[in-house]
Order: sequence, then structure tokens, then C-alpha cells
Amino acid sequence: MTQNSKPKVIQSYEKLSQETREQLKLYYPDGYVDYLIEFPNSKGEIVSALPFETDEKVYMVRMSIRKAQALIDDDSDYDEDGMLLQSKREKYEDKYSDADYLFSDFD
Repeated sequence: MTQNSKPKVIQSYEKLSQETREQLKLYYPDGYVDYLIEFPNSKGEIVSALPFETDEKVYMVRMSIRKAQALIDDDSDYDEDGMLLQSKREKYEDKYSDADYLFSDFD
């Protein structure tokens, strides 16, 4: 097993590129709340974040449970049950079809 040498980035959702936000939707089509993890930051405070790994980076996207729910509730790409709309899913699948890391867990 090799050591992961990708840069690790802790970033707020608002500072993510539009492309990364769309990829998050595709990777987490049923919302973010159930996938948040907690860890101590550099000050020893417990923070929550959404993990997301691309070919270039390992992201920890800072967000609380409340923020994670609000992002889905306020996003027209998701239905009232918090599921990514099929039409949006297909659009993003086509747009990012070359991003293997998005599809490794699908089937």
C-alpha cells in the first residue's frame, strides 16, 4: 500500500469552484448530512466536514449538519426529498464522465 501524497485541503463550501460543487452533487446524490465526519482542527476544536477526493486533492469541505441540510434544501438541483434530480444527475454524469473518482462507488 502506498502513502497518499495528494495535498489535503480544508475549505469552506462557498470557496469551492463551481466544478467541484457539481462533482460533490454527483458523488453525494442523496445529500451531505449522512456523510459528514468530525475531526479535531489545528486548535484542537472538533469540526465537521464532508470528505471528497479528486485525482488531484483530498478535500475536507467544512460544514455543519445545519449547513449541509440548508445547502440541499435551497438547491433546485435536488427534489423535496433531498435527492439529486435525475435530469441533473445525467447532465453532471455527461459533463464529468472522464472523472473516474466520481464513479468508482457506483453500480
